[in-house]
Amino acid sequence: MEDEEAAAVLKTVGRQVKVWREAAGLRQAELGTAIGYGEEMVSSVERGRRIPKPDFLDKADEVLRAGGKLAAMKEDVEKARYPKNVRDLAKLEDEAVELGAYAGHNMHGLLQTPAYARALFAMRRPAYTEDEIDQLVAARMARQRVFDRVPAPLLTFVQEEVTLRRPIGGRMTLRQQLEHLLEIGALRHVEIQVMPTDREDHAGMGGPIRLLKLRDGKTLGHSEAQLHSRVISDPREVQILEMRYGMIRAQALTPRESQAFIEKVLGEET
Repeated sequence: MEDEEAAAVLKTVGRQVKVWREAAGLRQAELGTAIGYGEEMVSSVERGRRIPKPDFLDKADEVLRAGGKLAAMKEDVEKARYPKNVRDLAKLEDEAVELGAYAGHNMHGLLQTPAYARALFAMRRPAYTEDEIDQLVAARMARQRVFDRVPAPLLTFVQEEVTLRRPIGGRMTLRQQLEHLLEIGALRHVEIQVMPTDREDHAGMGGPIRLLKLRDGKTLGHSEAQLHSRVISDPREVQILEMRYGMIRAQALTPRESQAFIEKVLGEET
C-alpha cells in the first residue's frame, strides 16, 4: 500500500486472520481450500500484502467460527482498498452540498461507467497491474455514491465536446458511456453541460476545474495534474476557480441544449 494508514489496517486484519486460523488448527492451504482461495492468497492477506475481499472475510469468519469479528473488519478494509488521495477526495465529496467540475480530456470520474474507467486506467503508462486496475475502478465507482445521498447535493458538470466523441475503450464502451450520461443528467439534482469545440470564448483553457462547497459554508478547489493532486483552500485561489467555472458554465450549452447534443452524438454512434 502507498500510505501508512492503509498498511496498518491490512496488517491488523492479517494478524487477526492468522490468530483465528491457528486457533482453529488449520494450515494456510487448508483455510484457503475451505473458503475457496489459494494458499498464496491466505498467506498474502496474513502478511498484510493483499487486500482481502469482503467474501474472503465472510467465509473466513464462518469457517474459523470467529463470531463476526473478522466479518466486522470489512468496512475498515473497504476504506483501505482505495489509494489515500481517492479516500481523501471521497471524504470531501461526502461533505459537499454542491460540487462543480469541468473536464476537458475525458469524462469526469463521477460520470464514468466501469468499462470506461477501466479503459482509462488500462492505458496508463507505466502500466498498472490487473489488481491495481481493479482497485482503482472500484474506488472510482464507490465515489459515485454521491449521486444517491440524502439530502442530495447539487452536482454540475461541464464536459468538453471532444470527451463525447473520443472512443476510449472502443465504440461500444463510448455508446454505453453516452447513454449513462443521459441517465445521470436526467436526475433533478444533476446538471450536465457541453462546451462545443467551436466556441471562440473559453474560460477553461487553463485545464480541469473542480469546486466543492461544504456544509460549513467553506468552498475548496481540487486540482489534478500529470503526477500530482492537491486540495486548494486559499480563498484567493478558490475565488479565481469559482470565477472561471462560472464563465465556463455561461459559455457552454444549457443543460437542455446539452442533453439534445449528447443524444445527437449518441445517434451518430449507433
